[in-house]
Amino acid sequence: MQSSLISKVQKARQYEAEPERVHVESLQVRFDGDNSSHTISFAQDHWDCDCEFFQVWSTCSHTMALPKLLNDLVKAPMVKDPIPA
Repeated sequence: MQSSLISKVQKARQYEAEPERVHVESLQVRFDGDNSSHTISFAQDHWDCDCEFFQVWSTCSHTMALPKLLNDLVKAPMVKDPIPA
């Protein structure tokens, strides 16, 4: 393995071990619900949804499901893991 790639693997492991270095500042997704699509966003440390229920209750099925779904999606390998075990 090339030395430059080895150093990137080492840096990736360092970042992985220090999640406090990562700060999600904003995120926007479309959620295709049973009745219609909704826009869910995360900014300034809170969730927001354009569905009617959220406007009244400040929570909804979309904002409850999305953090779990994102956790599962992030764990799902998008590409072959470049970091050897």
